[in-house]
Amino acid sequence: MVELSHRFDDSAAYERFMGRWSRAVGALFLYWVEPPAGARWLDVGCGTGILTELVLDTCAPAAVYAVDPAEAQIDHACRQPVGQRANFGIADAQALPFPDSTFDVVASALAINFIPDRLRALCEMRRVARVRGLVAGYVWDFAAELSPSWPLRSGMRQIGADIPDVPGTNDTTLGALNSLFERAGFASIATSPIDVTLSFPDFDDFWQAQTPSYSPTTKMITAMTKSDRVRLIEVVRAAVPRCPDGRIEYPARANAIKACVPD
Repeated sequence: MVELSHRFDDSAAYERFMGRWSRAVGALFLYWVEPPAGARWLDVGCGTGILTELVLDTCAPAAVYAVDPAEAQIDHACRQPVGQRANFGIADAQALPFPDSTFDVVASALAINFIPDRLRALCEMRRVARVRGLVAGYVWDFAAELSPSWPLRSGMRQIGADIPDVPGTNDTTLGALNSLFERAGFASIATSPIDVTLSFPDFDDFWQAQTPSYSPTTKMITAMTKSDRVRLIEVVRAAVPRCPDGRIEYPARANAIKACVPD
C-alpha cells in the first residue's frame, strides 16, 4: 500500500471539502465534552479555525489560542472574522510554545492521527493543561473507512486502484485513542463515536468537495488515464447514497476522546 504525505496547504480547498463536515462534527463534539465556561482554551492543529470559532460561539471562553504547523491554514484563519477573536500562531503539536499549566481546556480536532509522534504531542497537551484540566479530541474513523472520503475510496477499490494510506489510521479507533491517552498519563478517560450525515445539492458539488488539491487521492486521480477517471466517476456515482430529489446524502463517523490531567 502506498503512503503519501497529507499537506494541508490549500486552505480554500480544505474549507470546501472538510469545512462543512468539521462544523457538523465539531458542534456535536463540544456538546459531548461539556467544557466549563470562562476557560482558557488551546486548539491544537486548528487548521482554518473551525473548532476555534465554534468554541468562541458556544463555550463562553475567557481566551482562545489556536496553533497549526501549516502557515497557509493560519493565514486563512487570520483573514477571517475569527482571526480578530482568537490568538492564532504557527506551532508544532510535538513542541507547544507555551509554559506548563497554561490552559484549562486543550482540544484537537481531526488532527491527532496526522501528528508523527502522537504520544509526544499528547504529553505536550498534558503539560500545557492545568491540573484537573480537560484534554479532548476527535479523529475521523479511518480504520473503519468511515471518514467523509469513504465513497471515493470505496470507488477506487472497486476499479482496482492502489489507495494511499491515511497517516495514523490504526490510531483512529476508540480503543487506540484510549490507549494513547492512557500512555500519556491522563485520568478519567471517556470515548464516544460521533456520527454525522451531510447532503450535497448534486453529484458535481459532491465530487468537487471530494477532490481537494491537497489530497494524495486527488493527485492519484489526476494521474489516471481519462478512461479510468471516467470509470471511477461512474462507479462512485452509482454507489453514493442519493435522495429522491437528487441530493447526495451520506454519513461519516468521528471517534472522540476526553480526559483529565491528574493531580
